[in-house]
Amino acid sequence: MYKEFGISKDLENMAIEAQEEIRNVFDEINKVCETNSLKVLNAFQKNNISDIHFNSTTGYGYGDIGRDTIENVFKDILKAEDCLVRNQFISGTHALTVALFAFLRPNDTMLSINGKPYDTLDSVIGIEENKSSLKSFGVKYEQIDLLNDEFDYSKIEDRVKKGGIKLIEIQRSKGYENRSSISIEKVEKVIKLKKSIDKNIIIMVDNCYCEFVGEKEPLEVGADIIVGSLIKNLGGGIASNGAYIAGKKELVELAAERLTSPGQGKEVGPSLGANKSILQGIYMAPSVVANSLKTAVFASKMLEKLGYKVSPKYNDKRVDIVQTIEFGNPQDLIKYCQGIQMGSAIDSNSIPEPWDMPGYNDKIIMASGSFTQGSSIELSCDGPIRPPYIAFMQGGLTYEYGKLGVLKAINNIVI
Repeated sequence: MYKEFGISKDLENMAIEAQEEIRNVFDEINKVCETNSLKVLNAFQKNNISDIHFNSTTGYGYGDIGRDTIENVFKDILKAEDCLVRNQFISGTHALTVALFAFLRPNDTMLSINGKPYDTLDSVIGIEENKSSLKSFGVKYEQIDLLNDEFDYSKIEDRVKKGGIKLIEIQRSKGYENRSSISIEKVEKVIKLKKSIDKNIIIMVDNCYCEFVGEKEPLEVGADIIVGSLIKNLGGGIASNGAYIAGKKELVELAAERLTSPGQGKEVGPSLGANKSILQGIYMAPSVVANSLKTAVFASKMLEKLGYKVSPKYNDKRVDIVQTIEFGNPQDLIKYCQGIQMGSAIDSNSIPEPWDMPGYNDKIIMASGSFTQGSSIELSCDGPIRPPYIAFMQGGLTYEYGKLGVLKAINNIVI
């Protein structure tokens, strides 16, 4: 069967060996999956989820019982005061944009403490000039870079003491930066530092790619608001679009009024048939995230054996579902991504090529043979065509499919 799929015998044998070496890591992933499954099941039972919550609304969406109950389920899982879960969000970037415009006003200052955020926020913030950016509305932006993969606590303390900061943004996942993702322990430490100086600054965490990787979420360690996408971890590969904003009630209300309109907020927004898929998605999410992690661990072990620089290493503690492979040249990066596409169920006959994507400054190679366009919880791999030519791989609805995709991609760079 492997031969028919185009996988060499040597690579098959290497995979068998690698799986034995990572077995203990898989056991730890399974433990976290069980804990998060318990969270989800408790939330479903507490909110008495039944067939009625699968029903749909149109138009204004008044009195959408399913939509409102879904937000209570997410609220309980994420330990939030309130939650906005809507299919009207186009993406995680859209949800982050809504949140930032909801919380910030002219002459306010936003501070990013992990360096520059993900590329798609450049135009939102105004790093890349845009007439609709926060900068164009008079919102100021500052950043403090990480120091050896740690928050620069000294600089953060000095800046917060000077005053004038309205919101601190933390992006836990690495985006397209060559750094480690940020653990929940580091988030907790920097929040304690901030609160010891100024309790009024809003701490907003971009939690994309990180949900259910560990047993705690940022709201449990003091964050005020968290944002994430439903075509990543919490959608479980089933939700076809949408995102969430969760945290303090007054902040969620501001976000809701920015998404819809002042005076209406959470009361409007039709579910348009999305309720069942969102509920099924969050129900499956702990298992799907575990499978994504196993796929990443397997890829890390295999590519390290082949001499590539990987992060995290297979036995490192993981913060998100993202696995990076540093190829050092554009050819291997492109061939690996093309191999992931070849190993996908959807559009396996397509050959991705680097191109200019909206919101990015470099050409991007992106492989995603997914049931939902752009879904990062399904096996995908992408990266900017710039030194040191790093592939950012994530997802895998099942470990078996993820493993096969990785083997196909490796086979494409070694033949």
